[in-house]
Amino acid sequence: MTDEWYVLIEEDTREAERADGTELQLHRWMLVGTHYIDGGEEQATAAAEDAALHFIPRGLALHARPGDEPSRHAFLTQDGAWVVLIRQRTRECHIRVTTTRLMHFQEEKEAPSKTLKEKLRSAVQAPPPSPKPWTPAARS
Repeated sequence: MTDEWYVLIEEDTREAERADGTELQLHRWMLVGTHYIDGGEEQATAAAEDAALHFIPRGLALHARPGDEPSRHAFLTQDGAWVVLIRQRTRECHIRVTTTRLMHFQEEKEAPSKTLKEKLRSAVQAPPPSPKPWTPAARS
């Protein structure tokens, strides 16, 4: 376990999809910022509040004019996350700001490259079985 704190910023990305003649607004949260905080939980909490009160989503920033300041409604949830509604003229965005502690980190590992013989063999044979999906450990 580590004692590294981060502030995560997520944006609600809305996409309009058409299905059966009806337009659907699909909401998906996308992680747009992972910021390491030098310090403990208190510094991370203060940084999250600052981000909730000052972060401008990309969708608004692209259309803002110099000096524009959007309206902002920042809500602090019981679990400590900030949900923020930001409006500017006809545009509206939602962001979620949370403090998190890094609990696990693993470097990427790449398998060694196949030899020409292995590539030719795999082209003729059936593909290897897929990895088994994760399942919880059985209780004894």
